[in-house]
Amino acid sequence: MPSSTTLSAKDLRTAIATFAELLRAHKEVINRLNVYPVPDGDTGTNMTLTIESVVAALEPLGANPPMAKVCQAIAQGSLMGARGNSGVILSQLLRGIVEKCKAAKVITSELLAEALEHADVLARQAVVRPIEGTILSVARAAAEGARSQSGSLVKLVRSARDRARTALAFTPEQLPVLKQAGVVDSGGAGLVLLFEAFCSVVANDPLPVAPPLESIEVHFVQTAALEGESNIADLRYEVMYLLDADDAKMHAFREVWAGIGDSIVIVGGDGLFNCHIHTDDIGAAIDAALDAGRPREIRVTDLTDQMIEERWVREGRGDQPDAEVNTDPAPTTAVVAVVVGEGVGRIFRSLGVRTLVKGGQSMNPSTAELVEAVRATGSAQVVILPNNKNIRAVAEQVAALVEQQVSVVATDSIVEGFAALLSYDPDASAEQNAAEMCESAKHVLAAEVTRAVRDTTTDAGEVHVGDWIGLSAKGVVSIEHSISLAACQLLERLIRDQHELVTIIEGDGSSPATTRRITQFLADEFPKLSAEVHHGGQPLYPYFFGIE
Repeated sequence: MPSSTTLSAKDLRTAIATFAELLRAHKEVINRLNVYPVPDGDTGTNMTLTIESVVAALEPLGANPPMAKVCQAIAQGSLMGARGNSGVILSQLLRGIVEKCKAAKVITSELLAEALEHADVLARQAVVRPIEGTILSVARAAAEGARSQSGSLVKLVRSARDRARTALAFTPEQLPVLKQAGVVDSGGAGLVLLFEAFCSVVANDPLPVAPPLESIEVHFVQTAALEGESNIADLRYEVMYLLDADDAKMHAFREVWAGIGDSIVIVGGDGLFNCHIHTDDIGAAIDAALDAGRPREIRVTDLTDQMIEERWVREGRGDQPDAEVNTDPAPTTAVVAVVVGEGVGRIFRSLGVRTLVKGGQSMNPSTAELVEAVRATGSAQVVILPNNKNIRAVAEQVAALVEQQVSVVATDSIVEGFAALLSYDPDASAEQNAAEMCESAKHVLAAEVTRAVRDTTTDAGEVHVGDWIGLSAKGVVSIEHSISLAACQLLERLIRDQHELVTIIEGDGSSPATTRRITQFLADEFPKLSAEVHHGGQPLYPYFFGIE
């Protein structure tokens, strides 16, 4: 067992590994707790992905690395791997701890207390508008608990853990949305596990066991923004990226971001920053980075698609999307496509796609994942089909990071991707393919049916939770109580005399009976129109439509 008076580099590394194990075990529970600022079910996943990056950075160090090396790996791994609001704040907390410890051979109780206080200060500085009742409140309570018992390392870590637990239990009293939902703050729940890990390593205390997921009841009711919450939940997009920039330019960068969004967290220094914002203006969020320096690994998530995010997370697919690579001889120009649903993937394969990257709405693959997929094709020229408007910005970064010639066809949907592939020629250049595929994609009118997860007002009328809604690029087109009615009304309002073909892609929630109603409606109302049905298997969108 480690000494009760000092913590070695090996002990610190063990604490991080233990923390990672706890986050993996509690990930789904933390996801379920997440209702602030939006109930998108990703806090546990984001914190786990962040700490997994730290673990990966520690692995190459060998058996007994010095404290400075361990601290450097923790700081760098957490900065580069931070995901989401909670992950970025966790990154800053870890960086704050190791910043104070990196020059020491061992960590004394006094030094650990100082490090936790420093981490608390840095985390609050990173958040443009700190809010109590969040992970920040738990971090401050832990720091105060550590300082009150800094004479003994065992007493210190237990005091930090106990104060963190108490602060977590109090978060519903600080944030009305938590009290309304009947839960504690999800990010704070994740942070408590860090102090549980320290208690295990220092005092050999037993580790907590994750409660059954079904025992977590969340009573979330979508309402207007509660007083004092600055309408964070109304902002549509989460934008994240790494930013290479001079430190001197970051004050102006923060000022710009403060005017276009909320839930802003910016961590890092010495020329590299991890930046997170919720905003309605993606372009402005990225343009601010271009004024300050060079953004990379851009990720954009549509926060209105909360249920899709929750679905991916609960199925354990919020982890890094993996690429599926064709092993046939490489063509002159290969296609990389981002897909959702195994059936969709099979269809894309049949149309000549060489590398598939799993991802889509609210599970956007990173730039690094697309770079890996492009390199895996083995072709000198590559076309990328993002198949989602939120992934296009990330795809556009790839060309500068690989040796291959890369062109991006700006497909915003799966059906546009299908249409683009009809013009794919593996023997033509990427530039020629991109031009032809882009023209093909333009001839498709994309639409889809899904279920509303919040009340709202649209041009098509009032939408209530549970309604089936038909969507096109212009927004909500139909609102009905059944899938088939929403789909038929959607198609009726979109189809014109010049249209010749409707492609129907079945997803979760579709059924043979509903599909028959849709195809019969098309036959009756548009007898000159042809209809093709494919099984896509996409989550929470029973039907994708392509009208061309």
